[in-house]
Amino acid sequence: MTDQDETINVEELLGGDRPVVLPDELPILPLRDTVLFPNSFMPLAVARESSVQLIDEAISSGKMIGVFTQRDASVEEPQQEDLYQVGTASHIHKMFKLPDGSLRLIVQGLARLTLDEVTATKPYLRARVGPVSEATRETDRVEIDALMRNIKTNFQQVVSLSPLLSEDLQTLAANVTEPGRLADFIASSLTTIATPVKQEVLETLDVRARMNSLNRMLIKELEVLELGSKIQSQVQSEVGKNQREYFLREQLKAIQKELGEGDDQTKDVEELQRKIDAAGMPEGVKKEAQRELDRLAKMPVAAAEYTVSRTYLDWLVMLPWQTRTEETIDLAKTKQVLDADHSGLEKAKDRILEYLAVRKLNPGVKGPILCFAGPPGVGKTSLARSIAQSLGRKFVRVSLGGMRDEAEIRGHRRTYIGALPGQIIQGLRRAESKNPVFILDEIDKLGSDFRGDPGSALLEVLDPEQNTAFRDHYLDVPFDLSEVLFVTTANVLDPIPPALRDRMEVLEIPGYTEEEKLAIAREHLVQKQITNHGLTPEQFAVSDDALRAVIRGYTREAGVRNLEREIGALCRKAARRRAEGDESPLTITPEVVTQMLGAPSFLDEEMGERTKEPGVAIGLAWTPAGGEVLFVEASRMAGTGTLTLTGQLGDVMKESARAALSWFRAHAAAYGADPDFFKSAESHFHVPSGAIPKDGPSAGVTIVTALASELTRRPVRGDIAMTGEITLSGRVLPVGGIKEKVLAARRVGIREVILPRQNEKNINEDLTEELRRDLTVHYVQSVDEVLLLALPPAPQPPGTRKSDRRVQPLQ
Repeated sequence: MTDQDETINVEELLGGDRPVVLPDELPILPLRDTVLFPNSFMPLAVARESSVQLIDEAISSGKMIGVFTQRDASVEEPQQEDLYQVGTASHIHKMFKLPDGSLRLIVQGLARLTLDEVTATKPYLRARVGPVSEATRETDRVEIDALMRNIKTNFQQVVSLSPLLSEDLQTLAANVTEPGRLADFIASSLTTIATPVKQEVLETLDVRARMNSLNRMLIKELEVLELGSKIQSQVQSEVGKNQREYFLREQLKAIQKELGEGDDQTKDVEELQRKIDAAGMPEGVKKEAQRELDRLAKMPVAAAEYTVSRTYLDWLVMLPWQTRTEETIDLAKTKQVLDADHSGLEKAKDRILEYLAVRKLNPGVKGPILCFAGPPGVGKTSLARSIAQSLGRKFVRVSLGGMRDEAEIRGHRRTYIGALPGQIIQGLRRAESKNPVFILDEIDKLGSDFRGDPGSALLEVLDPEQNTAFRDHYLDVPFDLSEVLFVTTANVLDPIPPALRDRMEVLEIPGYTEEEKLAIAREHLVQKQITNHGLTPEQFAVSDDALRAVIRGYTREAGVRNLEREIGALCRKAARRRAEGDESPLTITPEVVTQMLGAPSFLDEEMGERTKEPGVAIGLAWTPAGGEVLFVEASRMAGTGTLTLTGQLGDVMKESARAALSWFRAHAAAYGADPDFFKSAESHFHVPSGAIPKDGPSAGVTIVTALASELTRRPVRGDIAMTGEITLSGRVLPVGGIKEKVLAARRVGIREVILPRQNEKNINEDLTEELRRDLTVHYVQSVDEVLLLALPPAPQPPGTRKSDRRVQPLQ
């Protein structure tokens, strides 16, 4: 074996005998679409990780490797059955490492060998190999000499006619005296021979048979080249310089016709023509498709543009230009489906039924774009799915969360490699209908960067006045989206651009009450988890009290996702219990819940305990997960008249605290406090749960109540919660999230709340009669009214009349 850096004379290699000693076992390098012949040099590209490791070890040890061609080039990790049985023992002559970790090699074929048995597959293939001897009979010597001369002559003519072969090959072939090596050299040099044919030459051990096979290949190749030259001469005489493109196409057509290779393309064009005629495209779209098909018919199959054009036509013919799902509008059935799938959500259900009623009376009406906004887990996506089910329409869902590229909506232009239509067109193709229920999930999570703003691209999609001719960048033809029922979902509305929000009708979906969660768990979640965990209702049951215990102690959410997880945890523990041999029926009670799930994660504090000390007030806050009870603590200490705010408060909440302080300083005397308290004291407001950011103006009344309590040393009532924005003039302004806030108060046992007067309509509209029954609501318009309700009355001096107590100074 030669050393890695040894220089080898090619002519000596082709003409002389260099005996090769094969070891019993070699590392195996699989090749794709390439055959290496003995006594030849070949450049190779190596990128597989296992192959790179093989080459590194072979270079360091100077060992010989076996090179075998894969039967199927697409196999990534070939085994013995994926390789041809005859290969070539090879020596690595040169190696170059590229920056991406791949290798470029120049390998030297040494001798034929057989793949007897694979001995190892990791980290690369190793196998036992055997030598192969060529067979030459003395009686064939004269025929072999004649074949050699004929082959050399034919090869010289092929080289002279082919633009792909170097003239130097003629000289090299003329100097080869060994028949077998001549056949190998010429087979290796011909680039137009298919890999299986080359492998057949490699596997032919009889020299005479190998030369006969090669001679037939050369004669066929020579006929093709001569025919090509003839066609070129004929066509050049018929066309001029300005018709060069036409000449090239005609030349290829003539070659394909002579070789019988043009039939597949003709069949493809005919099939596409039938699909275009049957697709029901609008006239303008059909004209564009026909133009592209005519262009495809004139294009060679091997051209890079052929696949691009064919893929474009496939997209055009597969779209549902006229295919619709026949919808059945039955309001009673729709209401039944919505009620069965979702507890509560009455406003959203009523709006859906109203839309369907209008559509039943006027099928051609352009429907609104509905946006279901609400906390996670309240059933926004499943509500849209229920709409599709009740109407009998197809359902398509596209998640917009994290989408930053405008092309995800409008598609890529066809000039880009791997271009595709946007998600809108792709969704319609999946639905195979032009009137599905199309849900755009998490529309508030859209992003934007240098690639564009997908939110702006949705402006056309979600506008009924414009989407009748939506133009995807990839298709570049108009598509009518007016029959699609678009439904969007969002957790919060603030991140949605105003122009996009203006195109949608927002339906607020609030969090579920405890009773609604109980009904959902009883009717849906428990049975679903029992089935998922391989149990039956006879083996596993959950009492209503146990469900309430889970809702109150182990979940704190507006929806029911965590509730479903906790029920699933109970089912898992029950399933393990049965799998371990205890097959007695199990009924989950509150005590069993504590045993299985551990101590409750959420414990409702005693509100009265927190407010026993002056300076602590109970407020109500809205979060994306529902309402929360919020404590505001105020403290006064000796200082220089500064205000300290802690608890991760946002700018708006800080401004509310400053406004509360200013209002009380202006009215301190009326409440029996020192008007100059701020000069010699430092005020500190703190909102516990400091790791959670907080913002918004609705804590204004809570802050001023906590401050008044601290400065007058009067503790705030522990059975009352409040919310509302305040002004410097002492007015209480309305706030949002009233239903969620009231539900939060009920959850911790508070049945008395203070709300702005202008929020009275929210209580009447959003809260059911059941929720209002045991709730006392105080509607206020001024801070004076808030303090009168929240702080207990101060002891009055003897002789004070009741009429003097409307705004009492607090001692």
